[in-house]
Amino acid sequence: MLHIYKTTENGLEELENMVNGAWVNVMDPTPEEIEKLMTWGMDMEYIHYSLDQDEMPRMERDEDFTFILLRIPIHQPESDVPYATAPLGIMILGSRIITVCRYESDIFKPLIHGKYRMMKTGKRYRLALYIFLETAARYLNLLRHITRSMELVEDQLQKSTRNRELLELLKYQKSLTYFATALRSNEVMMERVQRTQLFNYYEEDQDLLEDVITENKQAIQMANINTEILSSTMDAFASIISNNLNVIMKALAALTIILNMPVIVASFYGMNVHLPGENYPFAFFSLIGISVGLGAIATYIFYKRDWF
Repeated sequence: MLHIYKTTENGLEELENMVNGAWVNVMDPTPEEIEKLMTWGMDMEYIHYSLDQDEMPRMERDEDFTFILLRIPIHQPESDVPYATAPLGIMILGSRIITVCRYESDIFKPLIHGKYRMMKTGKRYRLALYIFLETAARYLNLLRHITRSMELVEDQLQKSTRNRELLELLKYQKSLTYFATALRSNEVMMERVQRTQLFNYYEEDQDLLEDVITENKQAIQMANINTEILSSTMDAFASIISNNLNVIMKALAALTIILNMPVIVASFYGMNVHLPGENYPFAFFSLIGISVGLGAIATYIFYKRDWF
């Protein structure tokens, strides 16, 4: 899917054809769209980098272009790992800026809907910084969502004897690992961008880059804290599940012993031999009383030992 945007007097408008000062946003491009990108001057090598799931953040600069690759968060509700990351390529080529990603991301929606009044597609480097800022903000938003989801699973775990809740937490642990790795890589790339003074043309851009780095550091810290909390939580609740199972097994063992008391008495007096009290007219009721009494004694003992 390919969209062309340009800032006009009426705000950000979507165009049909390429013009100078435009922003081209491409998501999961078709072969025809890739051909268009190459026609507009983007090398196939950099298109491949932007679509390769394993590419790491970096920056490459030449006389004719600047290529920046960062990893953005993506939400995949139906996947085994609900939150993951994907590469996003940003190519600043002449008077144009081109963004290429394999997945559709929510980081572009605030930009398209006019969140930043100072954003203009003609100011390519500032637009790249706003993409950085929205990426860090999206990480923070999804990390908060992961935290809330973890709390819901923890509430279920307190009375659980199953592994399903632990496996659910394991998914979030994988997501946090992906997030922490991508955020650290983004930080290295942004610090390199800062050292090259790529955004030093305007003072506002320098301040914006510092804000981006601060937001990214905050996301890294939040991801690390959540990872540590989740690791300790999984260890604690693994013990809780085991303890819950032990409590159930104790209760079942106690119940089995109590129910076996009448069976033992009945077994003795069910033998085909002469037994004491066999001619006693109330022998049956006496045996019932003895069985109930033994069961009551066993119940009292187990209750005092906190087996119920």
